[in-house]
Amino acid sequence: MKNRLRVLRAERGWSQGDLADRLQVSRQSVNAIETGRYDPSLPLAFRIAELFDLKIEDIFTSPSRETDA
Repeated sequence: MKNRLRVLRAERGWSQGDLADRLQVSRQSVNAIETGRYDPSLPLAFRIAELFDLKIEDIFTSPSRETDA
């Protein structure tokens, strides 16, 4: 699943570690989400969206939507 997490994090000047601390996950988890190797659980996706004050759909792109574009 594609996402804008790296861009959103960089816009705020946060390191992966900073974001991980705010989300209460490991830095490795943040890296895996950013690179698309790991899709976050729904509760984690909601925490990410709330942290950035966005809707989940504004951060994550559904694989089925990628082919429609």
